[in-house]
Amino acid sequence: MTTKEKIIKYIEKRGSVSAKEIIDYVEISKQATFLHLKGLIERGLISKVGTPPNVFYIPSQKKDIKNHINFSGDVEKIINDNFLFITSMGEAKEGIDGFISWCNRNNLNPIKTSMEYKKTLEKYNKYRLKSGLIDGTDKIKTSFKEVYLDRVFYVDFYAIERFGKTKLGQLLLYSKQSQDKKMIKNLSLIIKDKIDFLIKEYEIDAVCFIPPTVKREVQFMKELEKNLKLSIKKINVIKIKSDIVVPQKTLNKIEDRIENAEKTFYINDNGGHRNVLIIDDAVGSGATLNVVGEKIKKANINKGKIIGLAITGSYKGFDVISEV
Repeated sequence: MTTKEKIIKYIEKRGSVSAKEIIDYVEISKQATFLHLKGLIERGLISKVGTPPNVFYIPSQKKDIKNHINFSGDVEKIINDNFLFITSMGEAKEGIDGFISWCNRNNLNPIKTSMEYKKTLEKYNKYRLKSGLIDGTDKIKTSFKEVYLDRVFYVDFYAIERFGKTKLGQLLLYSKQSQDKKMIKNLSLIIKDKIDFLIKEYEIDAVCFIPPTVKREVQFMKELEKNLKLSIKKINVIKIKSDIVVPQKTLNKIEDRIENAEKTFYINDNGGHRNVLIIDDAVGSGATLNVVGEKIKKANINKGKIIGLAITGSYKGFDVISEV
């Protein structure tokens, strides 16, 4: 029996094993053991869970059925480009691997479901522009009597019917909840070209990032701003703290969201800008974007357009994205 086979059988027998236990069992060097473990993980023969110093190796969580499923070429590309499944153990599985795992978990036929996934994406992609962005301007116009934004865009929808949160929706949710800087950086890279496009298309010369309302050690918007490294002026938006912090996401009525934004967001800027880009993480009602746009307009600090951009947005009407 090879060392790799010994490791696999030992892990399968024990269920979960630390690296030290494996090293003691196979009686080879630490370096050689970790090379074996790395290779076994890459081949999907075992899985690793936890973060240092509490890391354990467990039997493979992958169903080795990928080779027995023949997706059509265009469907496979669509899935690989768009699908992300984050398991209950916090393992991120992208593309075909993630799709098959998700189907297995929900007792679905992967081939049939893949065609349904393609059809669902096609329905939602009708709202995309040539740039790949989604135009949410009409939704904002139907939600508010007065709109202070010239255009509103999403990079993607937060969720779609049946399949739940999109890839970007999941990255946004879990990067905020886990305060994972690596995941936030990955998300930043995904949306960077869309932001660069808007800056060029609308001749943006100033940007403002909607400040957070929930206190966290790692603030998503701060990390996003740092990762994007935009070479334009920044408009400082201040979130006033009250005795009791009431996050926007906890408010279910659009009137409450507007009031909350009007009384807690303030602009601290001397002006002299032409076109402004306001960036938010997720748009349910659009109240925050619209109110910040109003305050910028009334402060007379820009002479041109105000463009709103959300990383993710709801599909239609007033929606509450309470998770983020």
